Amino acid sequence: MPDRISQQEINDTLWRACDTFRGTLDPAQYKDYLLVMLFLKYVSDVWTDKQEELQERHKGDKVRVERALGRERFVVPPESHFKYLYDRRDAPNIGELINIGLEQIEDANRAKLENVFRNIDFNSEPYLGETKDRNRRLKNLLQDFSNPVLDLRPSRIGTLDVIGNAYEYLIGHFASDAGKKGGEFYTPAEVATLLAKLLEPKKGDTICDPACGSGSLLIRVAKEVGSPDYYVYGQEVNGGTWALCKMNMFLHGVDNAQIEWGDTLNNPKLIEGDHLKKFNVVVANPPFSLDKWGAEQAAADPFRRFHRGTPPKSKADYAFISHMVEAAVEDGGRVGVIAPHGVLFRGGAEGKIRQKLIEENLLEAVIGLPTNLFFGTGIPAAILLFRKARTTTDVMFIDASRDYADEKRQNRLRPQDIEKIVATLKGARDVDKYAHRSRVEEIRDNDYNLNIPRYVETLEQEANVDLAAIQQEITSLEAELSETRHAVSHHLRILGIHG
Repeated sequence: MPDRISQQEINDTLWRACDTFRGTLDPAQYKDYLLVMLFLKYVSDVWTDKQEELQERHKGDKVRVERALGRERFVVPPESHFKYLYDRRDAPNIGELINIGLEQIEDANRAKLENVFRNIDFNSEPYLGETKDRNRRLKNLLQDFSNPVLDLRPSRIGTLDVIGNAYEYLIGHFASDAGKKGGEFYTPAEVATLLAKLLEPKKGDTICDPACGSGSLLIRVAKEVGSPDYYVYGQEVNGGTWALCKMNMFLHGVDNAQIEWGDTLNNPKLIEGDHLKKFNVVVANPPFSLDKWGAEQAAADPFRRFHRGTPPKSKADYAFISHMVEAAVEDGGRVGVIAPHGVLFRGGAEGKIRQKLIEENLLEAVIGLPTNLFFGTGIPAAILLFRKARTTTDVMFIDASRDYADEKRQNRLRPQDIEKIVATLKGARDVDKYAHRSRVEEIRDNDYNLNIPRYVETLEQEANVDLAAIQQEITSLEAELSETRHAVSHHLRILGIHG
């Protein structure tokens, strides 16, 4: 058996496999091919591992081995197995064979993978080129994934999260490379960890992300529970990203997940009868200031999500916030949302909605984050925390914008930065130049403007200026300058040059 392998080796090998498509396709297009092939390779390797283990246990009794395999978390049909496809890498219809293999794996695991591969076509001429070019690329791709480093059997790689981490590593890289065009607005792992710790999900909780993207934020919050006793729900508008989310859940072993495809603001799918389904924890990193989100239908919303007011049609931030607050259970439901700073101070309809949320004692905290944390945008963001049935009316303001690791492409929250924010929120006390516990009267006096500098004074006090000393220094410098001018003029005359 090969030696254990590090996460970094797996990540590096996967990233090199991207060279098959670089220059041919946009990362937004080729990421799906890479991620689906990673998925297929992993489930094939797990299946092989399990087969070998069962054959040893049942001493080669085929009937008992097949029966035991049928009870596994998932099934890999023979024609879906990576080795079957790799052995046929020179076939003239290799793209079609991969498509058939994906179709069969979907049929065999309908409850978990139904429709997941409907948006990917390994036989696509527009994306992968004419037959000869397409076959060459697919052969290269199969060879990349047959690299011994990518032997992903659990007996070799250990924990399941190694593959989940690799998956998120690729999604993160694609989001970074392609910015917003990368399909989904990816939430960096450190920000997801911060939200998970702030929201404190507990055993038995229902956890929902109504703009779940590739699912990494939802998974991070769910794993914070510390046991498999939780229920996960999500909705995603982009079909390709929805499929990534389903695969991501599958790879992380989150089998109790209901992930719906559709537009949360105009067509929420997580409903019970004629009401929104309610959750203990609602978390999201929705697209910032989404334009044309459907404001014209908001007044007639059957779920009355916008009863505090209709957000402007060019900015959906408070549409998502309104949905999330309405989707939280009345008895202590927690909401955590990442939003641009504009939601803290913009007036008009947004100002009225913000005022009502504060008057209803729903807002718990406002946390300012560093700039350049997110892929595809350098603008600073804030976390808003809401809680139903609060026992205090105070609001915590935390300015965490100056605490981060400054890395080449992206800033990043460090473990100590996350810990400081969480401890400050729990402590609920003022911290000089960092946090302020505000009474609701103070917010009212500020006309419900939540801009953090109004509450947290971060400017360093300037030292007293000694005007007499400065005047003396200016006089001295002027005398020096005059002397230098005379010297230059003297040298120019000697050289016969008139200044």
